[in-house]
Amino acid sequence: MTDPIYSDPDFVQFYDIENQSGRADFDYCIGLAVNRGSVLDLGCGTGQLAAELADGHNVTGVDPASAMLDVARRRAGGDRVDWVEADARTVRLGRRFDLILLTGHAFQVFLTGEDQMAVLGTIAEHLAPGGLFIFDTRNPAEEEWLEWTPQRSERAVTHPGLGTVKAWYDAEHDAATGIVTYSTFYDIPGGRPVLGAESKIAFPKKEDLAGMLDETGLLVEQWLGDWQGTPYGVTSPEIIPIGRLR
Repeated sequence: MTDPIYSDPDFVQFYDIENQSGRADFDYCIGLAVNRGSVLDLGCGTGQLAAELADGHNVTGVDPASAMLDVARRRAGGDRVDWVEADARTVRLGRRFDLILLTGHAFQVFLTGEDQMAVLGTIAEHLAPGGLFIFDTRNPAEEEWLEWTPQRSERAVTHPGLGTVKAWYDAEHDAATGIVTYSTFYDIPGGRPVLGAESKIAFPKKEDLAGMLDETGLLVEQWLGDWQGTPYGVTSPEIIPIGRLR
């Protein structure tokens, strides 16, 4: 939860640039929020979705990375969100919400079953009766990490202040644990040292998620396989549970 790509401003400056290719997840969550007065965005990152939802909703955004929240507070609409610097495993806000989001694959930064259960416990603790939760995690069956090689992932990132920056990933999958260790690199022009940082993410299986959700008192009403609303299948790119308190 304190990986440099989230906590170091040198990396955070690339976050929104690298995550602007699509907004199907935003659109789906905004649709879920209709007629729901309060929203908790766990792992809100730089706060783009939370700020959009603040137009018509009471929104709280939680993230452990101060550098991400610095961006969130400065963005348009950021003054309408209650930003909280805290860990999703342990945060307790003393209130309940009509909708709880954990998007952007933030669930995958929790590497152990104990940590994943703790996050689901946070959702259960803060979900209002009749409220909905939704989160996403990549389907391990798709083995997306195979695309995270330097050759396959190399790309040109256009930064407003730094110009064209060459970026790439490198990754290694541990079959025993399901954890992927990946590194993110930015080669900034002008003779600067290459920025590099290592991160780890988990790829839990759907059946394991189902067991943990049930154990924490959360009832899944739908399993989606993508943000277009397609039902989950074994080859779906995403695992997206939507549900309520049991």
